[in-house]
Amino acid sequence: MYHPQMMFQPVASIRELTVTGNGEIIAQPDYAQVQIEVRTQGENVSTIQRENAVIMTRVIDSLRALNIPQESIQTTAYNIFPTYDFIDGRQVLRGYEVQNAITVKIADIGQVGTVIDTAIRNGANHVSAIEFKIMDTDVYYRQALQFALIDAVGKATAMAKTMRVTLHTMPVEIIEEQTIAPIPYKAMQLSSRQVVTPIEPGTMTVSASVRVKFSY
Repeated sequence: MYHPQMMFQPVASIRELTVTGNGEIIAQPDYAQVQIEVRTQGENVSTIQRENAVIMTRVIDSLRALNIPQESIQTTAYNIFPTYDFIDGRQVLRGYEVQNAITVKIADIGQVGTVIDTAIRNGANHVSAIEFKIMDTDVYYRQALQFALIDAVGKATAMAKTMRVTLHTMPVEIIEEQTIAPIPYKAMQLSSRQVVTPIEPGTMTVSASVRVKFSY
């Protein structure tokens, strides 16, 4: 019986390396969000609810007078909590607290301090959050993404050179992750005696990160 001779070609093993590339763009925020609260306390829930509503209405009207659109003012929280005193080791009900919070979107960053001062003068007594953001992050992110990929290629090239191997610069796989962090400010307890509230927006870092797999 005749058995034909089988010819086998050696299969080259595929070797791969994975690197992480990072890119950053520094950008100026172009709008802000401020959470403003009216907190009222008392023994009777209905009474402090009415008081809170009157004050918050006055606050909102004052912000509308600054040409802030109605759609840029949104109620984000409304809570009623019991408050207690501790007398002789016992918890005794003192009354209640009503917390009414609105989030205000401010298109003109230079107006943030004025918005806060105006709200305080009209009865608001707590600012729980200020965040500076970018309206359209796509342009900045794409630039950061380009830098991240360039960084990844540079790292892979350096590694291949050190190992004295030939790198295939066309990636086998690219995985991206996006990170854009708003600029937060700590909560501030404010009083109507505060005349000027200086707020500096600073800058924001738009970051991109990619994990890139190459073969060699």
